[in-house]
Amino acid sequence: MSADMMRAVVQDGFGGPEVLRVQQVARPVPLPTEVLVRVHAAGINPVDWKTRGGTGMAGLLGEPPFTLGWDVSGVVEEVGFGVTTLKVGDEVYGMPWFPRVANAYAEYVTAPARQWARKPAAVDHVHAAAVPLAALTAWQAVVDTANVRAGQRVLVTAAAGGVGHFAVQFARHLGAHVIATASAARHPWLKELGANETIDYTTTRFEGATADVDVVIDLVGDAHDQTSTRSLKVLRPGGLLVAIPAGVSPELAQAAEAAGVRVTPFLVEPDGAALRTIADLIDAGEVAVEVEETFPLEQAGAAHARGEAGRTRGKLVLTLTN
Repeated sequence: MSADMMRAVVQDGFGGPEVLRVQQVARPVPLPTEVLVRVHAAGINPVDWKTRGGTGMAGLLGEPPFTLGWDVSGVVEEVGFGVTTLKVGDEVYGMPWFPRVANAYAEYVTAPARQWARKPAAVDHVHAAAVPLAALTAWQAVVDTANVRAGQRVLVTAAAGGVGHFAVQFARHLGAHVIATASAARHPWLKELGANETIDYTTTRFEGATADVDVVIDLVGDAHDQTSTRSLKVLRPGGLLVAIPAGVSPELAQAAEAAGVRVTPFLVEPDGAALRTIADLIDAGEVAVEVEETFPLEQAGAAHARGEAGRTRGKLVLTLTN
């Protein structure tokens, strides 16, 4: 393979995991203010397989062909003109360009230098690649949107997933009382991460098991058993529901107003500064990163199939050898 080419996972149409295939494509060149990163690992998120199938961010990306992926951990290979914050050889991680195409399922990625942060020193590239999109979603929801404070009661649905396990830890770090929904097998682990209470969603309706909640971080949505609408019942007057998977429907907004609570949609944004703070928390041992399984780049389809099957603890990650 020539120096100006690289391997990347490309899809030529929407469909199942079988549409993902590895091929050679042109290696990107960094523009001014950008860096070229040699990818060591790429995280996989639900938005990836949703987009692959024609939902998720497909409406923004347009028709294939394109390369999926937004989570990257790797090493700076080249810096464009004007970059002063990073240098060749730096280990970095990031969620570049979201929700525009970022091409993370590839050997090299280019993006603005300030969308990256130095990789947490305490973890390897595989675990670092599991952080950006999930942790930034949790951070921006818990810290920036909900402004969670010490002593508040925070409910996190789907707490054992990628975003959920970070949301539990960030809320607990801020001094909140954290209530987490997950299957019973995940409860001991979630309590290790800082959950004060756990609810088995397979046997118990959370609205019957908790109340007087200040903030709900809902990672399930109304498409699954009316989880967002049911969340309104546990909020105290003036409480906030952050509805992440599907946003806020007119019906949900009306129900929230009638219940005297607040509701907001949410979409994560690239944030190098927040990633630096998150890296510090990881390096201090205050935040753990969970990776359930890794797959080589050539098995991106199998990784998607595994993710879509559900019940993942933490994240799935693609690994690359350059």
